[in-house]
Amino acid sequence: MVEDMSVGTMQIGEVAKLTQLSIRTIRHYDQVGLVPPSGRSEGGFRLYTEEDVTRLNHVRRITPLGFSLDETAEILRVIEGEGDEAEVENFLSRARVSREKMARKLRQADELIEILEQL
Repeated sequence: MVEDMSVGTMQIGEVAKLTQLSIRTIRHYDQVGLVPPSGRSEGGFRLYTEEDVTRLNHVRRITPLGFSLDETAEILRVIEGEGDEAEVENFLSRARVSREKMARKLRQADELIEILEQL
């Protein structure tokens, strides 16, 4: 008996809206094996589960911090409970450093905006 994957699954357009990622980006993550869909419809359309959406949302949060796709895959593995304490600490430390760099850039942008608004 073949399981009906359409029950409890979403097509890529709905997933794009939920994750605020483009369809192209979601397809790319599938092609590189980062977040493959859980199934396919009889017509070949990608079908995603809530777990897939959660994984895509994790990727959406990881990539702005400058991690490579390989590192992103490792972070996903750690988030999903397969990492040790040293890995968690390593990625946490690196994420904090990246966040501080982003915060510094935001402060600089705010300063420029303030200068320009005073003109």
